[in-house]
Amino acid sequence: MVADDEVTGPRAALIGRTDRRGRLLWSLPKGHIEQGETPEDTAVREVAEETGIIGQVVAPLGIIDFWFVADGRRVHKTVHHFLLRAIGGALSDADVEVTEVAWVPLTELGGRLAYADERALVERAPGLLADSA
Repeated sequence: MVADDEVTGPRAALIGRTDRRGRLLWSLPKGHIEQGETPEDTAVREVAEETGIIGQVVAPLGIIDFWFVADGRRVHKTVHHFLLRAIGGALSDADVEVTEVAWVPLTELGGRLAYADERALVERAPGLLADSA
């Protein structure tokens, strides 16, 4: 999710979740594809649910494929990430799964995002924004 204004420049809406150790980990919004949704539909819906921001898909950022353990079992997850442009809404941490939300300048994402695979994806955002202008 990207917003841009003349004062602050391009920013991304990130979500912070508290892990089991009590650490706040910042990441990109993401979630499960519901029946009948495209990955793009899911991206728009999940960003709205997790950040309060209404977005419009600009371009695909990439796919992250990973495993994690939940309730004692290994879970495989594939996440389709998209660059979205903010077109409405207001930043909100009302989602119960989210501890905090923040607008972060694109130049600061590498230092904020907790996961290397997400840091690699967002490196593409400035070029995609330039191409869409």
